[in-house]
Amino acid sequence: MTAEIDRLVGLMRERHYVADREIAMAIHLAMKLGKPLLVEGHAGVGKTEIAKTLADALGTNLIRLQCYEGLDASSALYEWNYPRQLLHLKAAENREATTAEREEELFGTDYLMKRPLLEAILQRDQAPVLLVDEVDRADEEFEAFLLEVLAEWQVTIPELGTLKAQNRPYVVLTSNRVRELSDALQRRCLYLWIDYPNYEREVEIVHVRLPEIPNQLTEQVCRFVRELRRLPLEKAPGVAETLDWASALVALGAAQLDEEAVAGTLGAVLKSRDDIMRVRADMAALLAVACPAG
Repeated sequence: MTAEIDRLVGLMRERHYVADREIAMAIHLAMKLGKPLLVEGHAGVGKTEIAKTLADALGTNLIRLQCYEGLDASSALYEWNYPRQLLHLKAAENREATTAEREEELFGTDYLMKRPLLEAILQRDQAPVLLVDEVDRADEEFEAFLLEVLAEWQVTIPELGTLKAQNRPYVVLTSNRVRELSDALQRRCLYLWIDYPNYEREVEIVHVRLPEIPNQLTEQVCRFVRELRRLPLEKAPGVAETLDWASALVALGAAQLDEEAVAGTLGAVLKSRDDIMRVRADMAALLAVACPAG
């Protein structure tokens, strides 16, 4: 098993995702046990990237269901293409046909609009990776429907019958903890919490994702961001913001952090006016930690 975990870590790193053994172990177990993996953590720490990287490593499709308030079963599963059905009826109105024949024509797969869940069920050649992103933003009613799909991996469409998955998808669910998920959903999944990386790992992530950035600038950026996360900010920066900020600094030709470079690029790492004003007030102290003398 150790060799398999190491191989998975290597495969993800080749795709520019720096995964530790805990992350790789959770993915490995979810795949072996055929269980969904529920990934929670702060915004911008790489939860969604796990599914994208896994799909790339497996050489399979990534199917993404983006959750939001008001998401319902039809939006996630399937809908009939009513405008196309009406056009077909109009074109065939002078042709003789029984009611059963017309229904068979109208409710065939040509008029079925597959949404992410049905697309995942119907994929035949290889099991896809199904990403259910920000599941905590969906309503509890949708969560109950999702549980049924994850348990059975089949769906009944009245006009077509029961469709069952030939290859059960690998499922990754992400949550930012906007609301508590139900006990039923949590029991159905393996659980993984992703925290902010420590300084050394964040430096490694920046090196892997943005190898063109000078070492000194990478280290200063990561130390500065580490200090930002210790402040009582409205929106603490995630790894995604660290990468955006480093890229912005390089785009401006900065070789190291100084007050002018930081002040001009804070909008890449902070997303709140109050946070920006607070950091500007503490600029000297933050720079002293991020850029130690010698």
